[in-house]
Amino acid sequence: MYRLFSSLYPRKIREKLIELLIASNINFEPKKFLGFIFVFNLLLSLLLGFLLGKFYNIAFWIISIVLFTLCYFAIYLWLLVYADKKAKYIEEVLPDALQLMAANLRSGFTTDRALLLSARPEFGPLQEELNIVGKEITAGKPIDESLLRITKRVKSTELNRTINLIVSGIKAGGRLADLIQQAAKEIKNQKLVDKKVRASVNMYVIFISIAVVFGAPLLLGLGTFLVEMLSSTLKNINIPTNVASSFSLPISIKSISVDPKFVFNYALISLLTTSVFGSFVIGLISKGREKEGIKLLPIFILLSIGIFFLIRFLIKNLTSGLIKIN
Repeated sequence: MYRLFSSLYPRKIREKLIELLIASNINFEPKKFLGFIFVFNLLLSLLLGFLLGKFYNIAFWIISIVLFTLCYFAIYLWLLVYADKKAKYIEEVLPDALQLMAANLRSGFTTDRALLLSARPEFGPLQEELNIVGKEITAGKPIDESLLRITKRVKSTELNRTINLIVSGIKAGGRLADLIQQAAKEIKNQKLVDKKVRASVNMYVIFISIAVVFGAPLLLGLGTFLVEMLSSTLKNINIPTNVASSFSLPISIKSISVDPKFVFNYALISLLTTSVFGSFVIGLISKGREKEGIKLLPIFILLSIGIFFLIRFLIKNLTSGLIKIN
């Protein structure tokens, strides 16, 4: 049944999600998983849309569509994080695996045998990928095709480049052991350079984090409170008409046309947007990939909104004896 619902996805979106599922090492059949997510997401969105529509007096189908879209975006980010976590771990152990493979080749093993002997338990996901390659080679598939299939299951530019280098070396028939050893050294050197670069940009990361988590909530908390205070105060000011006509005042007192609720909602949306873009920018600066910032997104959202409400609570308590807000 779930396979039938998976066919309701647009083809490109379905292929992208299946690709991420395979890269994430999630042990579910992709089409069944997508069908289950579709049914669960649809029912949950309709239920919450009906309840929230009554509470906020908004058409339930609008809320349902928004929730349906947001849930899929959250699932996509979740799969992206898992796939990236797997790729990152493989990149960490790749130099050691390459050095082991080069040592096996120098010991006189054939290329396929040297590759299989490099599959150690400490390599985690890389061991699983090498075991899959070993099974495919045993089944009679060419080693170069089996290696290239790894690049479809692991979303790593570094691994992709290394696999293509090994395949080129196998086809050329050159000194493969020296080639692999040199590739391992270059990867290690590149990692050292990346660490130095990250250390030099830590100040930017700290500055952006403070601005997103503390600066924006502080300013928006003060701003929303000020709008509420002025709106409430000006509503309570009542100048008699005879006094107003007798004196020519240099200023005119009018009520604020901006709805405080609108300002409050705008502040929340602004904090969410700032948290999203701030986390992506930090991921790009510190790790070189926007996806690395996804892990910071929930933390930024919780802290920024929490501090926003805390600032409003503190200001209201401090000024409760002086100003009354209706």
